[in-house]
Parts: sequence; C-alpha cells; structure tokens
Amino acid sequence: MRVIGIDPGLRRTGWGVVDVLGVRLVHVGNGVCLSEGDDLATRLASLHAQLAAVLARFAPDAAAVEQTFVNKDAAGTLKLGQARGIALLVPAQAGIAVAEYAPNAVKKAIVGVGHAEKTQVQHMVRLQLPGVALAGPDAADALAIALCHAHHARFGGRLNAAIARAASDRTGAR
Repeated sequence: MRVIGIDPGLRRTGWGVVDVLGVRLVHVGNGVCLSEGDDLATRLASLHAQLAAVLARFAPDAAAVEQTFVNKDAAGTLKLGQARGIALLVPAQAGIAVAEYAPNAVKKAIVGVGHAEKTQVQHMVRLQLPGVALAGPDAADALAIALCHAHHARFGGRLNAAIARAASDRTGAR
C-alpha cells in the first residue's frame, strides 16, 4: 500500500509518501507545495495544481490529511480550512480514500506523546525512515501523517482479520 500524508497550509502544503511493505515502511518522496499568486483564489488554484501533480507522479492508494486546529485568529483558521479543503479535494478527485487525523493523534502515533514538539516529530520520522532527506518541517509533518495512517491501517487490518476469525470460529462451533 502506498500512502500520501498531507499537511495543509495556505502558504506551504507539505506532502510525504511512504510504501507499506508488510511490517516495513519505506520512504518514497516528500516535499512542499508553495502557493503562488497574490489573491486567495489564485493561491488555492496553485496548491490544487501542484498537489494534483504530486498524486499523479506517485499514485498513492490512500491519503491522510491533518485536521485543522482552531486558534485565536479566526480569519487565519478559515484560510487554513480552505487550504485543507484542497488537500481533501485532490485525493478525492483521484478516487483515493482520505483519512483525517488530529495533530495530537499524529504526534502520539509517531512520538508516543500527543503534545510533542516539532523537533521530536522530525527525529522520530528520521528514525522510522532511515536515510530520509526531509524537505523541511512541513514535509516532515506530512510524512508523520502518512506514517500515522500506515500504523492505523496495519492495526485495522489485523483487527478486522481477528474479528473475522472469531466470527468464523463462533459459527463453526455451532
């Protein structure tokens, strides 16, 4: 399974792609889409085009996007939400299922602590993907989102298999 993680931002949208090969996680690519233009609509269109090119290049099977947190600046939160809309729209247009994770859930899955610092997240991404060259903090966050989804998908697959085994054992015992 190939997973793309997306860290939405109006100026910088990070992306990171990993392959899940059984228990191994392999770095495929990471980078940042920089919005271009003076007005909001042009910047959003720029992010859309760049992110669509990334998806076309790497052809992921699944996508994960970080949820927006609300801060004190309502206008800033609204603009971030619009960039997040692009991050959700592009994979959906490509027919790819999109999962969403809260920032604290990503940090907990990667670092083990929900309120970890960015440097801790970057360190753990480097540990889980040895030799990775990070394209910056936004790309590191995107890789962390992809890794979080990979961990959840692997656990979900094992859980579903266990439930199916339990159900077949129960019906076979009757």
